[in-house]
Amino acid sequence: MNLSHLARWRVPLAFLLAIPVATLARPTPQSIAWGGSLAIAGELLRIWAAGHLEKSREVTASGPYRLVRHPLYVGSTLMGIGLAVASARIVVGVLVGVYLLALVGAAVQTEETFLRSRFGTQYDDYLAGAVTERRFSVKRAIANREYRAVVGLALVFAWLLWRAD
Repeated sequence: MNLSHLARWRVPLAFLLAIPVATLARPTPQSIAWGGSLAIAGELLRIWAAGHLEKSREVTASGPYRLVRHPLYVGSTLMGIGLAVASARIVVGVLVGVYLLALVGAAVQTEETFLRSRFGTQYDDYLAGAVTERRFSVKRAIANREYRAVVGLALVFAWLLWRAD
């Protein structure tokens, strides 16, 4: 399986990973508080990024894209770490860590290859520090379907709260 195939499977595999994570988790109120804080920070970063992103139409260089190349993946990574912390189980941390290293790494490499081939010098300019100004847009975040991550995060943490000691 090449990197692009692996990257395309990241969302279905995340849902599949949710089964052992949900089964193995032994959350406590304290682990949920710490992990939830990290996960919420990650989702807020994702919302901020989605509110600036014009997916596949341009190299976005505003909002969090001025600070980090892949804020959606950074946000997802924070969400994953938050989930691992909230679960209060090392085995969950290992599963989430393997998933993040393999699939987010593949997604980043695949995306960078796509951006370079699609946008060429515009992407090189972005890498060199070129930025643009654009206001955050809730409409754009919704169009980028970030509400799905919000709902998913809420469901996962509802489950963890229900399972908490």
